[in-house]
Amino acid sequence: MVKITLPDGTKREYKNNITIGEVASNMDSLLGERALAGKAGGVPVDLSHPIKEDISLSVITENTEEGLEILRHSAAHIMAQAVSRLFPGVKLGIGPTIENGFYYDFGLQHSLSEEDLKKIEEEMARIINEDIAFERTELPRDIAMKKMESLCQPFKVELIKDIEDDKVSFYNQGEFVDLCRGPHIQRTSKIKAFKLLSVAGAYWRGKETNPMLQRIYGTAFFTQTELNKYLKFLEEAEKRDHRKIGKDLDLFSFHEEGGSGLTFWHPKGARMRNIIENFWREEHFKRGYEILYSPHIAKINLWKTSGHWNFYRESMYSPIEVDGHEYILKPMNCPFAVLIYKTKLHSYRDLPLRWGELGTVYRYERSGVLHGLLRVRGFTQDDAHIFCTPDQLESEILGVIELGQFMLSSFGFNEYEIELSVRGKGEKEKYIGKDDVWEHAESALKIALDKKGLKYTRMEGEAKFYGPAIDIKVKDAIGRGWQGPTIQVDFNLPERFDVNYVGPDGFHHRVVMVHRTVLGAMERFVGCLIEHYAGDFPLWIAPIQMRILPITDAHIDYAKKIQAQLLSKNFRVECDMNSAKINYKIREGVLEKIPYLLIVGDKEIGSNTVSVRSRKKGNEGTLPVEDFITNVETEIREKK
Repeated sequence: MVKITLPDGTKREYKNNITIGEVASNMDSLLGERALAGKAGGVPVDLSHPIKEDISLSVITENTEEGLEILRHSAAHIMAQAVSRLFPGVKLGIGPTIENGFYYDFGLQHSLSEEDLKKIEEEMARIINEDIAFERTELPRDIAMKKMESLCQPFKVELIKDIEDDKVSFYNQGEFVDLCRGPHIQRTSKIKAFKLLSVAGAYWRGKETNPMLQRIYGTAFFTQTELNKYLKFLEEAEKRDHRKIGKDLDLFSFHEEGGSGLTFWHPKGARMRNIIENFWREEHFKRGYEILYSPHIAKINLWKTSGHWNFYRESMYSPIEVDGHEYILKPMNCPFAVLIYKTKLHSYRDLPLRWGELGTVYRYERSGVLHGLLRVRGFTQDDAHIFCTPDQLESEILGVIELGQFMLSSFGFNEYEIELSVRGKGEKEKYIGKDDVWEHAESALKIALDKKGLKYTRMEGEAKFYGPAIDIKVKDAIGRGWQGPTIQVDFNLPERFDVNYVGPDGFHHRVVMVHRTVLGAMERFVGCLIEHYAGDFPLWIAPIQMRILPITDAHIDYAKKIQAQLLSKNFRVECDMNSAKINYKIREGVLEKIPYLLIVGDKEIGSNTVSVRSRKKGNEGTLPVEDFITNVETEIREKK
């Protein structure tokens, strides 16, 4: 007999070699029907896994995150089986689950198309209807390698070489076999709702020197209703794609001849970015920040001293030689703030020093992960570095949280999730700094969050090597998460650069350094704004706030007069003086998402008014120009 401890602490005895599935059915018939896998001693296993010793056990069921991940991983295997049937000789890569779905990489001579995806879906449906069992087998490592060699699967052979265990596990589905740890659903018929979404190129194991494979993305759910809801979400997300909207609104562009991952800001996009940056500066000045500017390159030894050369080298560009010295494009702004701090001796009376910088940095991102404004190689961070005493740390963190909340709400983001990233247990060798310093920093972050009444998730092992952090992920209009403010406490740079202040006792003490952003990268933030508002920006952010539309050429002089009046009030206003019909001009303004279209003709000239058409309310009728100005000034001031 074996003793099994259940999640509620109760213990039951069963015959030796009883399977997880049998235990689930014995506990409750409904549980047995809903069971997908189990956790034996905390390790995920199949329902067919036999229990041979006393152990703790929990059952993974449908309609849980863990269950959904198992379902999707099994769907990836079914997709690989379908591709193998349709394209004999295909070389199999990997097929993991990802957020909201799964993918599988294939080495194929044939270039996959949308039509191919439909055929693969149809074959997957046949495999599901065949109700094939997922069967786990284990082989000694050397035999497993020979097995994959005999099946002409070089990528699997490479993966097995990296496995340190003596035995290697496989899963069989009829004629199909795949290298996998598992667990999986019991039979293919368990898949009820799935969809293949797209195909893209991907380098094997993410290295550009490796072969290019074809990656098929898909998703699966427990019900068709859930799948339909997700597909509708994807449809809405596609409508909000910042790359398409940015092109339609003439905000920015990318050019291969200029370099992948580098943004070219057009006048309207640059105007919008300038609006955001000016607001950012104004709010920082109000809170006691000063603004820095720093170089774009620095000698390599600076990055060796900071630790970036050792810990961050893969994301840094190769050195360039200048006058016999090696220089690096900066991936971070922080060492520059340290150098400025050290130009003079600071007293505790000088602290805290809050130094902000809209600093452009350069990081090497693989071409496969570049994505519009959201993942680029050159970007401007709304960076800031705070130098303070240990006693000031808590209040400084609180101030950053308040600033971050204000900035997010000003741009229309009122929902977010917060993570407190701390050291992993038993992993002290991965971090620098003494325990008491870490505990003080973590306590200061936690107290600040508690004082603000903010819920957060404690993320063990997610701290940077130099200190713990608060990470805030904002939610957009359709519920997607975006990286927002980050607050990091740093023990690394003050130690490496010997950064101090003179305390009340007259001795030198190590300064505490806080790194923070409240918006993140300007490129990514603008991309987030575009998708959040689907390009229909609030009046205060809109690059063009209003456009005057003269009905005929006879009304152009009056239109210009109104334009001059509005420009004098610092509104961003255009005048459409082309000879097109008024309905065409209106349609163009609507497509360009201009907040206000001001139509002027004989009636408006005679009464010194404008006919107002707004995106929010439609036709608002005719208004005196002064009344219109008052209304929009209020709207801008209230940031509606």
